[in-house]
Amino acid sequence: MIERQENSCSDKPVVDRAIWPPVDPVSAGLGGRCPRCGEGRLFSGFLTVGRECHNCRLDYSFADAGDGPAVFVILIIGFLVVGLALWVEVSLGPALWVHFILWIPLALVLCLTALRLMKGLLISLQYRNKAEQGELER
Repeated sequence: MIERQENSCSDKPVVDRAIWPPVDPVSAGLGGRCPRCGEGRLFSGFLTVGRECHNCRLDYSFADAGDGPAVFVILIIGFLVVGLALWVEVSLGPALWVHFILWIPLALVLCLTALRLMKGLLISLQYRNKAEQGELER
Protein backbone atom coordinates (compact mmCIF):
# COMPACT_ATOMS: atom_id res chain seq x y z
CA MET A 1 0.00 0.00 0.00
CA ILE A 2 1.33 3.44 -0.85
CA GLU A 3 1.25 6.16 1.74
CA ARG A 4 2.15 9.78 1.25
CA GLN A 5 3.93 11.60 4.03
CA GLU A 6 5.35 15.09 4.20
CA ASN A 7 9.10 15.32 4.36
CA SER A 8 10.31 17.98 6.77
CA CYS A 9 13.27 18.89 4.53
CA SER A 10 11.34 19.60 1.33
CA ASP A 11 7.82 20.14 0.08
CA LYS A 12 7.82 16.97 -2.03
CA PRO A 13 5.79 14.06 -0.63
CA VAL A 14 7.68 10.91 0.36
CA VAL A 15 6.14 7.74 -1.02
CA ASP A 16 6.17 4.74 1.30
CA ARG A 17 6.57 1.60 -0.76
CA ALA A 18 6.23 -0.90 2.09
CA ILE A 19 4.02 -3.82 1.14
CA TRP A 20 1.40 -4.86 3.65
CA PRO A 21 -1.55 -7.15 3.09
CA PRO A 22 -4.86 -5.31 2.91
CA VAL A 23 -6.50 -4.72 6.27
CA ASP A 24 -10.25 -4.36 6.73
CA PRO A 25 -10.66 -0.73 7.83
CA VAL A 26 -13.80 -1.45 9.84
CA SER A 27 -12.28 -4.20 11.98
CA ALA A 28 -9.00 -2.29 12.40
CA GLY A 29 -10.77 0.94 13.32
CA LEU A 30 -13.25 -0.61 15.73
CA GLY A 31 -10.45 -2.63 17.32
CA GLY A 32 -8.21 0.42 17.75
CA ARG A 33 -5.51 -1.14 15.57
CA CYS A 34 -3.11 0.29 13.00
CA PRO A 35 -4.87 0.91 9.67
CA ARG A 36 -1.85 -0.35 7.66
CA CYS A 37 -0.78 -3.58 9.41
CA GLY A 38 -3.81 -4.24 11.63
CA GLU A 39 -1.60 -5.28 14.56
CA GLY A 40 -0.16 -2.17 16.24
CA ARG A 41 -2.14 0.04 18.61
CA LEU A 42 -3.77 3.16 17.18
CA PHE A 43 -4.37 4.87 20.53
CA SER A 44 -1.80 5.71 23.19
CA GLY A 45 -4.51 6.74 25.66
CA PHE A 46 -8.26 6.40 25.78
CA LEU A 47 -8.88 8.90 22.96
CA THR A 48 -5.32 10.07 22.22
CA VAL A 49 -3.91 8.86 18.90
CA GLY A 50 -0.34 7.56 19.22
CA ARG A 51 2.67 8.92 17.36
CA GLU A 52 3.35 5.81 15.27
CA CYS A 53 2.59 2.11 15.01
CA HIS A 54 4.98 0.00 17.08
CA ASN A 55 4.74 -2.83 14.55
CA CYS A 56 5.04 -1.24 11.07
CA ARG A 57 6.23 2.27 12.09
CA LEU A 58 3.37 4.05 10.29
CA ASP A 59 3.42 7.73 11.27
CA TYR A 60 -0.01 8.70 12.61
CA SER A 61 0.48 12.40 11.91
CA PHE A 62 -2.00 12.09 9.02
CA ALA A 63 -4.75 11.13 11.47
CA ASP A 64 -7.08 14.05 12.02
CA ALA A 65 -10.60 12.90 12.75
CA GLY A 66 -11.62 16.40 13.86
CA ASP A 67 -15.14 16.74 15.22
CA GLY A 68 -16.59 14.03 12.97
CA PRO A 69 -16.73 11.26 15.59
CA ALA A 70 -18.27 13.57 18.20
CA VAL A 71 -21.04 14.63 15.80
CA PHE A 72 -21.95 11.04 14.95
CA VAL A 73 -21.89 10.01 18.61
CA ILE A 74 -24.04 12.94 19.74
CA LEU A 75 -26.64 12.28 17.07
CA ILE A 76 -26.82 8.50 17.49
CA ILE A 77 -26.57 8.21 21.28
CA GLY A 78 -28.72 11.30 21.81
CA PHE A 79 -31.46 9.79 19.66
CA LEU A 80 -31.34 6.51 21.60
CA VAL A 81 -31.22 8.00 25.10
CA VAL A 82 -33.90 10.64 24.48
CA GLY A 83 -36.14 8.06 22.81
CA LEU A 84 -35.77 5.65 25.72
CA ALA A 85 -36.32 8.43 28.27
CA LEU A 86 -39.51 9.53 26.53
CA TRP A 87 -40.76 5.96 26.32
CA VAL A 88 -40.09 5.37 30.05
CA GLU A 89 -41.77 8.67 30.96
CA VAL A 90 -44.90 7.97 28.92
CA SER A 91 -45.28 4.32 29.89
CA LEU A 92 -44.13 4.34 33.54
CA GLY A 93 -44.12 7.99 34.65
CA PRO A 94 -41.30 7.72 37.22
CA ALA A 95 -40.03 10.56 39.40
CA LEU A 96 -37.46 12.98 38.02
CA TRP A 97 -34.62 11.55 40.13
CA VAL A 98 -35.14 8.14 38.47
CA HIS A 99 -34.49 9.74 35.09
CA PHE A 100 -31.27 11.29 36.40
CA ILE A 101 -30.06 7.98 37.82
CA LEU A 102 -30.90 6.09 34.62
CA TRP A 103 -30.03 8.36 31.72
CA ILE A 104 -26.97 10.36 32.78
CA PRO A 105 -24.72 7.34 33.51
CA LEU A 106 -26.07 5.49 30.47
CA ALA A 107 -25.38 8.47 28.19
CA LEU A 108 -21.85 8.91 29.59
CA VAL A 109 -20.89 5.26 29.18
CA LEU A 110 -22.38 4.97 25.70
CA CYS A 111 -20.86 8.25 24.50
CA LEU A 112 -17.34 7.49 25.71
CA THR A 113 -17.40 3.97 24.30
CA ALA A 114 -18.88 5.04 20.98
CA LEU A 115 -16.48 7.99 20.68
CA ARG A 116 -13.41 5.73 20.79
CA LEU A 117 -14.93 3.28 18.31
CA MET A 118 -16.02 6.02 15.91
CA LYS A 119 -12.68 7.84 16.09
CA GLY A 120 -10.78 4.64 15.28
CA LEU A 121 -13.15 3.85 12.43
CA LEU A 122 -12.89 7.32 10.86
CA ILE A 123 -9.09 7.36 11.10
CA SER A 124 -8.87 3.91 9.56
CA LEU A 125 -11.18 4.92 6.70
CA GLN A 126 -9.20 8.13 6.26
CA TYR A 127 -6.02 6.07 5.78
CA ARG A 128 -7.68 3.54 3.46
CA ASN A 129 -9.14 6.23 1.19
CA LYS A 130 -5.96 8.34 1.26
CA ALA A 131 -7.94 11.36 2.48
CA GLU A 132 -5.93 14.56 2.50
CA GLN A 133 -6.67 18.17 3.19
CA GLY A 134 -8.23 19.85 0.18
CA GLU A 135 -6.17 22.40 -1.73
CA LEU A 136 -7.10 24.86 -4.43
CA GLU A 137 -5.06 24.64 -7.60
CA ARG A 138 -4.01 27.96 -9.09
